[in-house]
Amino acid sequence: MADHLEATTETVQHVCNMEEVQGGDEGGNLLSKKQFSEQNAFNLVHDELRIAIKVAMPSPKRLMHRFLENTKEVLYPDDPLRQFKHQPASRKCFLGLKYLMPILDWVQDYKLSYLKSDLIAGITIATLAVPQGIGFARVAGLPPIVGLYTSFLPPLLYGLFGSSKDIAVGPGSILSILIGSLLRENIGPEEPPDSFVRLAFTATFFAGLFQAALGVFRLGFMIDFMSRAATIGFISGAAVVVCLQQLKGILGITNFTKKTDINSVMHSVWADPDMWNWRTAVIAACFLVFLLVAKKLSNQKKKLFWISPGAQMASIVLTTIFVYITHAYQHIGTVGTLKKGLNPLSVKYIYFHGPYALKAMKIGLIIGMINVMETIAVGRTFAAKKNNKIDGNKEIVALGIVNLTGSCFSCYISSGAISRSAINFDAGCKTALSNIITATLVMITLLVLTPLFHYTPNVILSAIVFVAVIGLIDVKGAHFTWRVDKLDSLACLGAFFGVIFLSINAGLLIAVSISVAKILLHVARPHTAVLGIIPKTSIYQDIQHYADAIQIPRILIIRIDAPICFINANYIKER
Repeated sequence: MADHLEATTETVQHVCNMEEVQGGDEGGNLLSKKQFSEQNAFNLVHDELRIAIKVAMPSPKRLMHRFLENTKEVLYPDDPLRQFKHQPASRKCFLGLKYLMPILDWVQDYKLSYLKSDLIAGITIATLAVPQGIGFARVAGLPPIVGLYTSFLPPLLYGLFGSSKDIAVGPGSILSILIGSLLRENIGPEEPPDSFVRLAFTATFFAGLFQAALGVFRLGFMIDFMSRAATIGFISGAAVVVCLQQLKGILGITNFTKKTDINSVMHSVWADPDMWNWRTAVIAACFLVFLLVAKKLSNQKKKLFWISPGAQMASIVLTTIFVYITHAYQHIGTVGTLKKGLNPLSVKYIYFHGPYALKAMKIGLIIGMINVMETIAVGRTFAAKKNNKIDGNKEIVALGIVNLTGSCFSCYISSGAISRSAINFDAGCKTALSNIITATLVMITLLVLTPLFHYTPNVILSAIVFVAVIGLIDVKGAHFTWRVDKLDSLACLGAFFGVIFLSINAGLLIAVSISVAKILLHVARPHTAVLGIIPKTSIYQDIQHYADAIQIPRILIIRIDAPICFINANYIKER
């Protein structure tokens, strides 16, 4: 049957490609080349395909067998257990441990030449992690020391359990503003002072639990329900919100709104301009220019990747010395006392039952999903540049372990932020050892250097956060989405404006809703393409996309760009 159809296709192609044709219709009228070739093509196909074919039916399968096959195809398409087949028990245990801890895999092939690159990347990220850790903790409304704790333990754990060579783990701007806004919505002013921190640890615990379950049960495909365009809009909107929130520190405003929408923020800024602190504004203006120029140099030349992190650490040192010498701490806010020492246990502060536990579950589900989406997207982006690939489900399990363990040691939610990972990539990191080196240097900071941050002004932290976040506003990505798919662009714009004008929760809900609605629309109303044959080939393509495609007369060949199911059966029939 296959040979018969192939011969038919070749015959049709031969007729369609005839250079000189002479002939007429049944009435003796002279036909053009194209008309004659199309008519002959139809006649040949009609004659060749006038045969009856009997198709053998597959043997019936039991219900349970079909269910297991479908489950395996959906959840385990890559057959992750294939390496365990026909292996002795000891070998299976080692393979299982190596799957859980990828460090056991890459450390066997580690070369001494890699150490220089990993060391440079680790040191560079450490200079970035300390100021950003303190700054992002303030964005989340948490004590600054919690940011340093989160810059120490999560990178260390990720170095053991993470499979990506490029991701640099730690506190991130988007998750910080997200968890901060969610916590404020669930904590009233009458609650105990420590409720905010305890709920942050509890939400991080449930986020890690959710992520670990998502990875173990191979449900990582759920993150794909939010389109790339919706993610661009959400992250860009959240970046705008974070930048606007930094006006509190830049202008030295004391009475600032806890809401995140642009109307509330602008009202707080302009409600009483007399309350602005000119000292902080001058410091912020000077160092914003310095940090932005340093960032531009780092982005323009990859060999100068170290300038931006170095500029941030230099800004911390210079402003701290300046504030201490001039006694400016009497007029502007500073970080204050940071407790010396490593992460204390925080298991006793986690709510395992009661109303706060339910609130933490809801918050943990939201931040856990955003955490997974951001980290996997970053990992895939940099892996593609090296022609590598990462196992999404393995990464999700690693994130779950990092956040589960971190919540028990005074850490809040951590992720592989794109700005930190980009610097790690540009620094030439070879393995996840760069994360372990970063964690080691932050550990030294916690054990020895924390008293030095006492006089660090809050304004420089706001400037550092502002410069780190402004690059997440992806104008080029939004413009590209508009050019490629107008409907996808609607999801991008809806998420963006929902975040900045309503709230981060509303923006996230809009992004997910539009993404899911688009999926349902494509399934319920699938695109139907009319196909024609490409001259001098046996290939059929959409005649709207290929001008040279020739339709066979009186035969309609269509392609339905979606699976046929009960949702679209009537539409396809009517179509």
